[in-house]
Amino acid sequence: MIERYLLRYFLAVVEHGNFTRAAESCNVTQPTLSVGIARLEESVGQRLFHRSNRRVDLTPTGAQFAEHARRIEAQFNLAEEAMKQHRPDAIVRLGVLSTLPTAIVAAMAEALAELDGIRTEFVEGRASELIDRLDAARIDLAVTMEPQGRHREQFEPVASEGYALALPAAHPLAQRQSIAAQELADNVMLVRRHCELLAATSQHFTARGVRPFFAARSRSDDRILALVAAGVGVTVMPDCFSAPGVARVPMEDFAHVRTLGLLVRKEGAVPEACVERVRGVLRAGIGGIWHQQ
Repeated sequence: MIERYLLRYFLAVVEHGNFTRAAESCNVTQPTLSVGIARLEESVGQRLFHRSNRRVDLTPTGAQFAEHARRIEAQFNLAEEAMKQHRPDAIVRLGVLSTLPTAIVAAMAEALAELDGIRTEFVEGRASELIDRLDAARIDLAVTMEPQGRHREQFEPVASEGYALALPAAHPLAQRQSIAAQELADNVMLVRRHCELLAATSQHFTARGVRPFFAARSRSDDRILALVAAGVGVTVMPDCFSAPGVARVPMEDFAHVRTLGLLVRKEGAVPEACVERVRGVLRAGIGGIWHQQ
């Protein structure tokens, strides 16, 4: 059986008419190429070249063999190209914090879709759930809050932001620079059940004697924002959330901040191009403090 590299040596000599230049084009030494040509001639049982000091020419048999060699090499190239087109894409399992705005997650999806050969699987969860999935190798990259414990050293902080009230745009206090909790005593509240600051928010209002009526409890930030815009009530959300008909106003004496960033399951688990795209979208979507790498 004639091996493919021998056909490449042969076609290189045909193209260059010289063993030295042919060897250079094949990235081998001239003796290696000469041995290969001799092995090829031994396999076909015929001399393929007339050798002289100045040039190497095809014999009649060599000219006939060259026609077949070109067709075979062309078919090899076509087969390789076809296999590349059908090669399965690499899958990156991206864990995203459930309290990230939909617009930011959508922007990440759009940025990652631009990368050839990579498909993204999105997995939503709370910060603790994303850590568990990283440990179990069920996700490769997490966009999450700064963790405590052993994962803190591997965490790459990207941006930090605060929390503020979300009020209907027509709310009497919507134009204020800040609002005290006591001023919302008679307001209807909406509860974000998945909020990482749910307990701290409840304590903040309770400590100031505010015990409002809760009109809705939901794990969907999009639904909460729609209810705020509709005038149903007010809530507390991270600064990155916005929507038409919703005003964002800081709350007095509520200085909580969250730091968002990246956790990779292990070094090399995610192509750097993916990490760069996710990092860039997160930094652009969070309008607070940026962290340098």
